[in-house]
Amino acid sequence: MKKVLITGANKSIGYETARQLIRQGYYVYLGSRDRQKGQQAVEALNAEGLTQVEAVEIDVSNAESVAAARQEIGQKTDVLDVLINNAGISGGMAQAATTTDPALIRQVFDTNFFGPIQVTQAFLDLLQQSEAPRIVNVTSGLGSLTLHSDPTWRYYAVKGAAYGPSKTALNAYTIALAYELRDSAFKVNAVDPGYTATDFNHHSGFRTVDDAAAQLVKYATLDADGPTGGFFSLDNNPETGVSPW
Repeated sequence: MKKVLITGANKSIGYETARQLIRQGYYVYLGSRDRQKGQQAVEALNAEGLTQVEAVEIDVSNAESVAAARQEIGQKTDVLDVLINNAGISGGMAQAATTTDPALIRQVFDTNFFGPIQVTQAFLDLLQQSEAPRIVNVTSGLGSLTLHSDPTWRYYAVKGAAYGPSKTALNAYTIALAYELRDSAFKVNAVDPGYTATDFNHHSGFRTVDDAAAQLVKYATLDADGPTGGFFSLDNNPETGVSPW
């Protein structure tokens, strides 16, 4: 049975991703910053008959929490097949480049950029034991510099000093990580689940969590011929799914 760790999985897209992967036969370590909320999510899945799941407390912005989660999971398995770096924060809106407190920008980067790096490095040894390891870094279309430079893009005016730049940085890390692991069985990709109606955006998105999770699941379950080092977004390119950087 393949095993997957999903950070920020106690609700919304992360939770639905867990549900879909369990239904595909995966065992899910459901990461949550708050263990109680994670356990409540597990109980909700159990009520649907989905029992291949357990809660793991992990605050991706806290190195000690990440290390504790690694120790906890390492006591239960020698192999991790998939890592989905899903946990993220918006930092609130608006985020004017001229006035946003640098402390807020650092807070967003701690979760959205440094968080995935800490988690990836902590669990890399378990992933290396898998025959087909997959890493999905959950990004956003707002991380595309190409599109942010295009006045015809529908989200051209949605700019900010914290959230978008944190995802741009995560995209850059994804490229570096995929390159470093290019001669292995790893598939490492940045995946934008699209503008989805969740608590994250006060349910203003037009995509459903089912569709968004399916996008993450697609790249978490790539076969050996699948891409690596890519940026994929149905919002930015509905025909091919490939997004400009």
